[in-house]
Amino acid sequence: MRVVVQRVSSASVSVDETVVASIDHGLVVLVAVEADDTESDAISAASKVCALRIFSDPNGKMNLSIGDVGGSILAVSQFTLAADVKHGRRPSFVGAAVPEVAVPIFDRFVDECREVGVPTSTGRFGAHMDVALVNHGPVTIFVETNSGRVV
Repeated sequence: MRVVVQRVSSASVSVDETVVASIDHGLVVLVAVEADDTESDAISAASKVCALRIFSDPNGKMNLSIGDVGGSILAVSQFTLAADVKHGRRPSFVGAAVPEVAVPIFDRFVDECREVGVPTSTGRFGAHMDVALVNHGPVTIFVETNSGRVV
């Protein structure tokens, strides 16, 4: 599983020019489920994302998690993060999980975030989405799991 985490002051997802989800301060989390991913990858990724200390404490040091600051998560499925660009100029997406596999694993990621008390909204799986965000910092973190472990 590949996850890109962006600390934001605001974000929204629109489908067909209609906002389907939005958050104030928190995290936009772009999630790619790969063909060999399992629920344990979703659990590990969610645990890591929710525990990342990437918000500033009163001394200006990144020392607080999303839960510590009362932020929200906007999780967006993005299979293009599973792209393989090693050969040629056109990305290959054969490593991305098919929707029948990806949807339950993505949903498990979202459920895990919610279970630890982080309000979590989502885009619309498989839809063409417009994601608008203000990256605060900027802070962008890449998280990858394999066999249920963060690598």
